[in-house]
Amino acid sequence: MNLKTRLGQKEIIVAPGVFDAWSALLAERAGFEVLYLSGASIAYTRLGRPDIGLVSLTEVADTLGCIRERVCLPVIVDADTGFGNALNVRRSVTLLERAGGGGTGAGKLAIQLEDQTSPKRCGHLDGKTLIPALEMAGKIKAALDVRLASDTLIVARTDAVAVEGVDRALERAEIYLEAGADVLFIEALRSPEEMRRATERFNGRAPLLANMVEGGKTPLLSGAELQEIGYKIVIFPGGLVRALSRTAADYFSSLKNTGSTAAFSDRMLDFSELNALIGTPEMLELGKRYEGTP
Repeated sequence: MNLKTRLGQKEIIVAPGVFDAWSALLAERAGFEVLYLSGASIAYTRLGRPDIGLVSLTEVADTLGCIRERVCLPVIVDADTGFGNALNVRRSVTLLERAGGGGTGAGKLAIQLEDQTSPKRCGHLDGKTLIPALEMAGKIKAALDVRLASDTLIVARTDAVAVEGVDRALERAEIYLEAGADVLFIEALRSPEEMRRATERFNGRAPLLANMVEGGKTPLLSGAELQEIGYKIVIFPGGLVRALSRTAADYFSSLKNTGSTAAFSDRMLDFSELNALIGTPEMLELGKRYEGTP
């Protein structure tokens, strides 16, 4: 599926946040069309740290490459600030396109850049600071100049709502659209009314992306509600990590208290079920093709 073509359809894209090939595989099996590779979720799961700019470009590219090896769905990848200035953005886009499948992945990648200073922080944390709007526009142009596939989409995110207010956030989004951004992401709007202001301003000119963070600053709405407001994409970047954190805490508590996994077994896949999920029988069967090959 070509992501740009899919954005032209009426129904909103609901993209779950993933952080490795396993979570991407589970999302694909659940029937999702598009994935969101969350920098925050990589920080949570790989580093055990908050989303405050600690994840590197190579860690994101490595994760994307593992996902692409296992799953062929389109991926929106969180590239934070582009990991530096406009020249760094050029390298970031090159590496992420390569990790996303290069020519074979055409139409299946979107790269998200934001206008925070480095190191950045989660869009729903306080204390953010911004680079000048024209500097961000330069980053967008750098990304467009170096992308190999015209249908590798560039998502421009502004965090200006919390720093400069809604009016200025919309003005920044206008500048980013003029610079060539394919998708606009106005982070941490505080109400459906503010969200509608954004979609009405850019209706017919650019698709807008909404970010749903459980316990965050934006009201938690459904895909259907966001589609009615006018959004084309909604991401749930950290939802899986929050769900797994609760389940893992319960699992470890049960194991510690009972000394066994038996009491938790009805909430787990057994050995055969997990192997079926990750494709062990198919891999072993494939290996037989090469046994005894001279």
